[in-house]
Amino acid sequence: MANQSAMIGGAAPEDASMWANLKLAIASSSGFRRWKSELANDVLDQTPLDQLVRRYLRETLETLAY
Repeated sequence: MANQSAMIGGAAPEDASMWANLKLAIASSSGFRRWKSELANDVLDQTPLDQLVRRYLRETLETLAY
C-alpha cells in the first residue's frame, strides 16, 4: 500500500502530524488492542500500523452503522 503522505493525498504537514498522533492514540486504545488480538499473527506481521488503524476504524464504523 502507499506510504502515509500518499494516503493523505499531499495534505498540509500539520494534517499529517495530526493523523500520526491520532493513529498512535487509537493504536493505544483498549478497543484497538482487543480487536488486534483477534487477528491472525501473519496479518499482524505483514500489515503496517497505518493500515491496521484504518481497517479498525472502517470495521468499527460499519458495525455502528447497523
